[in-house]
Amino acid sequence: MSNGNDPLFGIHTQALSLWQRRAEVLASNLANADTPGYRARDIDFRSALAAQSGEAGGGLALAATEAGHLASPGGEAVGGAALKYRVPLQPSLDGNTVDAQVEQAAYAENSVRYQASLTFITAQIRMLRTAISGGG
Repeated sequence: MSNGNDPLFGIHTQALSLWQRRAEVLASNLANADTPGYRARDIDFRSALAAQSGEAGGGLALAATEAGHLASPGGEAVGGAALKYRVPLQPSLDGNTVDAQVEQAAYAENSVRYQASLTFITAQIRMLRTAISGGG
């Protein structure tokens, strides 16, 4: 299991934690929609999931010898991938890059994907219970 996938739930357990973290990031963006100079951030889900599951695409992993070494320019890391700043469609005069409609749409999409992963995991658990109890 070098790729980090759970043999029963597959990638869904890792995806679930990343969907949850992305929801927190998007909610933070929405909460700071009126904060001057706030720059909206998001998670590159594909690269974060690949990094978390050990499929980083053949790149070399960076190793830090002390806390703070080799910090990513995008800010804190989420699941092995740094948070990225969102490119604004229409930046405001106060430097805030949060577009509430974009953030709300991203949050809604994220919510649907979170629910899909949760539904898959729930179905797997239900299947296990049925197998253990003998179908009855």
